[in-house]
Amino acid sequence: MDMQKKKKIALVLSGGGIKAAAYHIGVCLALQEKGFKFSGGSREIITLKKNAAKPREKLIELYVGSSAGAFISATLASGRSLESLISAFQVGFGLDSSIKIPEDEKIKAIGYRHIFNVNTKSMLSFIPEALMQKTIITGGLESLIKKGFKLNGLFNTNGVERYLRKYILEENDFSRLGAELFIISTQLNHSRKTVFGNFKESSKTDTIKLVNYATISQAVAASTSLPPIFSPYPIKKPDGKIIYHYDGEIRDTLSTHVAADHGADLIIASYSMQPYHYVPEIGSLHKFGMPAIINQALYQALEQKVAKHILYQQQKKEVYTSLKKICEDENLSAKLKDKILSTVKKDLDLKPEIDYLYIAPRPQDHEMFFADHFSLNSKILEKIVRIGFRAGISNLRTLEA
Repeated sequence: MDMQKKKKIALVLSGGGIKAAAYHIGVCLALQEKGFKFSGGSREIITLKKNAAKPREKLIELYVGSSAGAFISATLASGRSLESLISAFQVGFGLDSSIKIPEDEKIKAIGYRHIFNVNTKSMLSFIPEALMQKTIITGGLESLIKKGFKLNGLFNTNGVERYLRKYILEENDFSRLGAELFIISTQLNHSRKTVFGNFKESSKTDTIKLVNYATISQAVAASTSLPPIFSPYPIKKPDGKIIYHYDGEIRDTLSTHVAADHGADLIIASYSMQPYHYVPEIGSLHKFGMPAIINQALYQALEQKVAKHILYQQQKKEVYTSLKKICEDENLSAKLKDKILSTVKKDLDLKPEIDYLYIAPRPQDHEMFFADHFSLNSKILEKIVRIGFRAGISNLRTLEA
């Protein structure tokens, strides 16, 4: 891969709770260590930075985020530094003595109250209301459960939206950002993936909806609404209709196609959900009980989707490369060669100029697997940041080869 020829670099970040956010911070520290820079801030600020930038700088100019990845992507695109993210999660102070956080880059620490905003109305009011209805009581236990327990989530992501709006985002409008930012969620009452961003107009197909009327903080709140923990997040359309959205990982674990569709020719994708592989010092997961087994099943399902996606991209490129070589070996005319290769690219929806780099934890990183998804314990988060940093450094060596 010739980095000098890359015109637009994108960073795609997956979900997975606070654990994923810490992992992504570690990956971003590795990127920074290897000379990558993060574009962020208003259009005016980025224009000034670009004018002062050195030629051929490894600048990440496009961000795609789902769930926890949406939070990190929005923060970086807003112009906040990695050091600011470290201060927000109160992690990394023992990670490297060289990491010094200036006072003006420190931001308010994120707490459980920002993440777990209690869904008070649905949690506390349904029982008295249910017991007041005679028809429900006479209908038996099943009716009571169906009509009384209409919880759409224990918590909501209103706290996340407020935290971003109040402490992170100086610009809360996608169109005001100098970097390109796309936030992924899923429509609750449809099978469409939703992509929030700076689009000229909203549009939709059977499988995807492009939305331009939400603020950045609203889009992140929608993307982080993981069911059944968090209730779906309502976003009002210009015509007043409310559309409910939830977690951005429901349909696709990685949305690298969004970066490809917007001109990125190097796409760096970071994802944290890696199934556990047996190591002797830990042993079999069966002895850790149902939580570990459920976690493994979820990770296996998600990792399979990512693996299929990666394999499909590789196979498409291999087909194209093989046909290109055959055309050259057979000394076909330039016109015929271009016709064949253009047809292949169109039929496979292939952009051969795009290179992908996927960064995931090693399956043997059992500390990553067993770590809580929503823990703000600084020691736990520091371990996860280290795992992300090591994974990033290891995978980035391929760019140096």
